[in-house]
Amino acid sequence: MSNKRVDILTTAECRELLDRHHFGRLGFVDYVGVFPFIIPVNYLLDEEKIVIRTDAGSKLNAAVRGAPVAFEVDGVDETRQVGWSVMVRGHAEEVTDEAKLAELRQTPLLAWHPGRKPRYVQINASQVSGRRIRIADIPSNWWG
Repeated sequence: MSNKRVDILTTAECRELLDRHHFGRLGFVDYVGVFPFIIPVNYLLDEEKIVIRTDAGSKLNAAVRGAPVAFEVDGVDETRQVGWSVMVRGHAEEVTDEAKLAELRQTPLLAWHPGRKPRYVQINASQVSGRRIRIADIPSNWWG
């Protein structure tokens, strides 16, 4: 019989995981509110905000209209059979403050997709949650 354990992560644990990682997924609905998008992105945690780089397009459009978004980062330790995920919900916003832009341009943040990507989008979080799942007695080939 499988022994599954789910631990709810504290906000501090979620922020620590967000700060230690730099690849996640941004989810939002298209400009007409019909189709959801989930896009892989590189990011950095800056003053408790998720920041990504982008060009004109769907991510920037979502930011300009202050769209609700979701952001997720996760990981797996196959040896210990532990997985975790952190979910951030909030609103996207383009960074336009010149001082903040100058600061962000000095960071090592690169876009996932190639290209110059001169615009910065931040997620203003209204909810941060996470969990860690431990699974015992699963087949050794479960993780691939």
